[in-house]
Amino acid sequence: MLRWLIGGGREPQGLAEKSSVQTIGEEQIQNPYTELLVLKGHQDIVRFLVQIDDCRFASAGDDGIVFLWNAQTGEKLYELHGHTHKITAIAPFSSSGGTEEKTDMIITASADRTVIIWDCTSGRQVQKVSCFHSTVKCLTVLQRLNVWLSGGSDLCVWNRKLDLLCKTSHLTDAGISALVELPKNCVAAAVGKELIIFRLSASKNGSEGWNVLEVKRLVDHQDNISSLVSVNDLTFVTGSHIGELIVWDALDWTKQAAECSFWDSSVHPDVQPEIKLSQSPNETSVQHLTSDEECVFAAVGKGIYVYNLQMKRVIACQRTAHDSSVLHIEKLPNRQLISCSEDGSVRIWELREKQQLPAEPVPTGFFNMWGFGRSNKQANQAAKKMQENTPMYFLELVGDLIGHSSAVQMFLYFGELGLATCSADHLIILWKDGERESSLRSLALFKKLAQNGDLQLKL
Repeated sequence: MLRWLIGGGREPQGLAEKSSVQTIGEEQIQNPYTELLVLKGHQDIVRFLVQIDDCRFASAGDDGIVFLWNAQTGEKLYELHGHTHKITAIAPFSSSGGTEEKTDMIITASADRTVIIWDCTSGRQVQKVSCFHSTVKCLTVLQRLNVWLSGGSDLCVWNRKLDLLCKTSHLTDAGISALVELPKNCVAAAVGKELIIFRLSASKNGSEGWNVLEVKRLVDHQDNISSLVSVNDLTFVTGSHIGELIVWDALDWTKQAAECSFWDSSVHPDVQPEIKLSQSPNETSVQHLTSDEECVFAAVGKGIYVYNLQMKRVIACQRTAHDSSVLHIEKLPNRQLISCSEDGSVRIWELREKQQLPAEPVPTGFFNMWGFGRSNKQANQAAKKMQENTPMYFLELVGDLIGHSSAVQMFLYFGELGLATCSADHLIILWKDGERESSLRSLALFKKLAQNGDLQLKL
């Protein structure tokens, strides 16, 4: 483990060649992360981070190893070996019965076609399942029903003892890429372009068995679904590889709204259009979605977009937030966003309100005189439409964290304990609030001096 002290922002990779990406100077007064801890241990790409509790997290990736870490100190707590291939999914799994003491566990799935449950307190392997016919790509724990689901070429339902309760028939060779819990004991599964709704029901014969039934297929997407997020008990949202975002009713599974114009400059007139013969899939793909009760935050290509659910439109965007595709995005409690990218950078954004100017009528007398004008009514309608489409907020860059040398896969936000990021450079970095860490060191020093003084007085 290394501890570095960093000053202001440094020039991000590729910045000299790509001036369209917003930059920030050396003085990042709103960026608290001026210290970092580098955590070493992984031998390949680190793809996953999952929070265990307020001060512990797990990391996993292509080396098949799971590490447990202390988020405050950076201490490596456990190194868990059990998989022989890369890890493809990970989920927290807390066990708490009526009289049982709560046990923090995690589930990991691997390309070796196994799933393992680990005890985070002891670092021991609790159970291992090796009966899968294909790689498990996603895991979802349904705490309410006390079961968990695995998604691959089929959907399986398991209890906490790793007994298989029920499963679907073979769905597709491509498999389920994402799962999200819905109300009324339902789940939505992304399978290629389709969204399949399944309902879980307990067996009527009084046994512990369950049934899983397909109740609906939604085929509104034109390309493979790449991201899926639950907003609340009433709404969930999906995104596709060609930039489609669809808002769904979580109760009757009807489409409530759609946004397919992330790259249309007429919809985002404050963004300078780029002249291109074609767009690669990575430039329009919805890589990640997150949400609060009010908005959905989308990582689309190199940009980040804020979509207001009530207004049903984009209210803020940063089209070139990074030099390369944005892989992960999260909303913080203080109107800030954090994004990470394939370019190796982590950036902090603040959502700020624009000054809205009233749309002025367009004078047309001069143009009418030459015979190619249009009426004031038409011009005013066009101006009004332009104003309605103009984003109401803007995203200002307030922090640029440069520490990784390769793609940053994702991150975890621990509040005052800081930020944890993982990367293709095999490293995990803990970003720390420099002022807080300095105060903690000073406090520890004063306590030590006080203890030494008390000891000398006794002597």
